[in-house]
Amino acid sequence: MEVRRRFQQRAPVASPSHGGLARRPSAGPAARVQASDALPLPIRHTNLLFSAFFVGSLVFLMRRWREKVRSSIPLHLLGLSEIFAIVGLIASLIYLLSFFGIAFVQSVVSSHDEEDDFLLSGTAPAAPVSSPPPAAICPLLRTDAAAPAPQKSPEVTADDEEIISSVVAGKTPSYALESRLGDCRRAAGIRREALKRITGRAFDGLPLDGFDYASILGQCCELPVGYVQLPVGIAGPLLLDGRQHYVPMATTEGCLVASTNRGCKAIAESGGATSVVLRDGMTRAPAVRFPSARRAADLKAFLEEPNNFETIALVFNRSSRFARLQGIHCALAGRNLYVRFSCSTGDAMGMNMVSKGVQNVLDYLEKDFDDMDIISISGNFCSDKKPAAVNWIEGRGKSVVCEAVIKEAVVKKVLKTNVPALVELNMIKNLAGSAVAGSLGGFNAHASNIVSAIYIATGQDPAQNVESSHCITMMEAVNDGKDLHVSVTMPSIEVGTVGGGTQLASQSACLDLLGVKGASLDTPGANARRLASVVAGAVLAGELSLLSALAAGQLVKSHMKYNRSTKDLSKSAS
Repeated sequence: MEVRRRFQQRAPVASPSHGGLARRPSAGPAARVQASDALPLPIRHTNLLFSAFFVGSLVFLMRRWREKVRSSIPLHLLGLSEIFAIVGLIASLIYLLSFFGIAFVQSVVSSHDEEDDFLLSGTAPAAPVSSPPPAAICPLLRTDAAAPAPQKSPEVTADDEEIISSVVAGKTPSYALESRLGDCRRAAGIRREALKRITGRAFDGLPLDGFDYASILGQCCELPVGYVQLPVGIAGPLLLDGRQHYVPMATTEGCLVASTNRGCKAIAESGGATSVVLRDGMTRAPAVRFPSARRAADLKAFLEEPNNFETIALVFNRSSRFARLQGIHCALAGRNLYVRFSCSTGDAMGMNMVSKGVQNVLDYLEKDFDDMDIISISGNFCSDKKPAAVNWIEGRGKSVVCEAVIKEAVVKKVLKTNVPALVELNMIKNLAGSAVAGSLGGFNAHASNIVSAIYIATGQDPAQNVESSHCITMMEAVNDGKDLHVSVTMPSIEVGTVGGGTQLASQSACLDLLGVKGASLDTPGANARRLASVVAGAVLAGELSLLSALAAGQLVKSHMKYNRSTKDLSKSAS
């Protein structure tokens, strides 16, 4: 049984004309709490209100106290207006400190803790990466002589030689170089040279310069020795909910961007696609153990009691100003209890946020259930980065459905096939074929391709492609069998526009291209939900194009043309 908030009466409603979510009163008590419910007003309006309140109260009190000093009136004698001003000053000061000071405090805490907070507003922006001058348009068949020379390791200076020798000898730990040197680029270079001497491998083709290593310190990657280059292609425009999006895709698979681009063209020429975000909630499920199954059942009953939800939600929501507990789902296995918490996370993907809220609740429960043994903050009932039926059925992150009606003329002209062939292929391949294979959430042609490419380009966690690619593609003939209705339903798209790799220069630029960079100032969570809709829209385009290629027998031909190297490998080897 799932416990849900009873006092919240708002639910998301699709707004195709605005391409996002509108809010209206829900008809039932099971409405989920949305990130936009975190504050009664848009954030920027609330900030301005409390800032003005703080300055006004301070100015008023200073003037009153100056008059008292001049009139020799004791300062501790307060009038009603002064009491109100002091209360307003303290209240606004608490709000402003909690809003603007949390980033600084958490940045200090995160230097001593393995968990980094989702909020990055206090982090300095990454330095822009300088780009080489544009080269001339390359010929279709490029020779090895025209290929760029691999980047070689820079010369080792005398100052670094002693440190490198110490790292090689094991006297200086490699992970401590950044903190000891205070120069992230220099630390990466020294670590790289030490690794070269230890392994005897040069790895000259791995670039070192041209990357801001300070931007990943303590949050993205440890022990860096370089960075990997990936080409980014653009598919689009994707006409989704009345807005055009140019979708960045980082991939090394030939035909993928071109195929998705063709799907975008078919969607645009048919009037565009529409999307609906059905659910928005990240999950974490700790595993706890009791001396007996009866005691585990007692905690299960306590957590599932609706009257207890308000107290648990209050404890959980202390972890963040965006985290809002939505529901609790318990599962029992012997004397082990798995508790799946679901909460809204604003524009962050939210794993750290929900984990902190769960820890608060566990600390609270230990007071009344002192025989509870916390086995793990994550008991795999979440379920993160693993294919699981709970995500397929209940959803995790953003649950999105995206649909479009492709006109018959577009199917023939752009997709080079016909409606009956597509409907039959989808049924036999995506539905029946996946069922025969015993697929879990894999009732699609290649959703994972598009999800992975967009995730890498926009700084998402690529490993969450596992559950984020859960998708069922549906196709049917409409309008007297002339046109094609196509849809993708994706219950667990896990994305964020703040935190993690989204703050890196390249990934931030890709998010900016989509118009979803950073946190939404008006409605917390709006940017992340929009990104999830774009992912679903791009998957819709990719499914449409690949299935058309299969129906027309073009798949092998196109891959042989665009996804095969024309280099003479015998010459390269020599």
